[in-house]
Amino acid sequence: MEIPHICVLLDEVISIFKNLDSGDFLDCTLGFGGHSEALLKINSKINLIACDKDIDALNFSKNRLKEFESRTTFIKSDFDEIFNRFSTLNLRGILADIGVSSFQLDSNERGFGLNSDFLDMRMDKASEFTAFDVVNYYSLEELTLIFKKYGELNNGHLMAKKICDARNKKQIKSSKELCEIIGNKRQNNRKISQATLAFQAIRIEVNKELERLENFLKQVEKFKPKNCIIAIICFHSLEDRIVKNFFKKWSKNCLCPNNNFKCVCGNNNSLGELLSKKPIVPSEDEIARNSRSKCAKMRVFRFN
Repeated sequence: MEIPHICVLLDEVISIFKNLDSGDFLDCTLGFGGHSEALLKINSKINLIACDKDIDALNFSKNRLKEFESRTTFIKSDFDEIFNRFSTLNLRGILADIGVSSFQLDSNERGFGLNSDFLDMRMDKASEFTAFDVVNYYSLEELTLIFKKYGELNNGHLMAKKICDARNKKQIKSSKELCEIIGNKRQNNRKISQATLAFQAIRIEVNKELERLENFLKQVEKFKPKNCIIAIICFHSLEDRIVKNFFKKWSKNCLCPNNNFKCVCGNNNSLGELLSKKPIVPSEDEIARNSRSKCAKMRVFRFN
């Protein structure tokens, strides 16, 4: 079986979850099943809840994980909605890989790539809202905002104006055409091109990625899974910042305002502990094998 995606930080994920002796493991973003397959092999008594909103990924993984089907439940769902599907769970581990798969990036019809003949970028093909809608119907101000906020592009207004001027002549129908309009040069000596950053911003908007991540973490906080380790892999600084802030909040004992003269909250509000003081990043060897892993950062937290 040809694997269309190389999962990142695999050895590190295995190390984190190697001692799961029972209970349920939730892979919130199953993808093509690399992380889950490895964890099912080394943890013979865990049950896997495999969640993804991409039907292509789910179908592939059902075949890949066939030998573990008695221990696996597959669910098509956004990861921030998964906790609504269960009343009780004996969760021992949670993994979320908040990234786009190589299969999605390289698939022409999915419209993620700069040279794609389509303008789509949906992670869930059942969704009606696409990159075509953002590019052709968002106002100048809305486009400027997502380029600055999600792409961190200081020339966001100029890029938005180029798009608006071009679509006034005719609709923009492909990623390839969009890339030609906004240009693919590097900005301010950054290693990544402005087109890549702009595409990333549009993709985040189409899939509401930051909102879904924040909602997911709120759901986890509400659920408070006992004796459970959660690991989240991010590829964008804004995503990583959200995870970092949630984990920091969860690890705090004292919730009193900083200007309080003394603690009045009881100083026992921590939900658990940080297992990674700094983000875990790929080794040089992994980056050499898979250049797309270089932006990955994983943070780990254990609930009491």
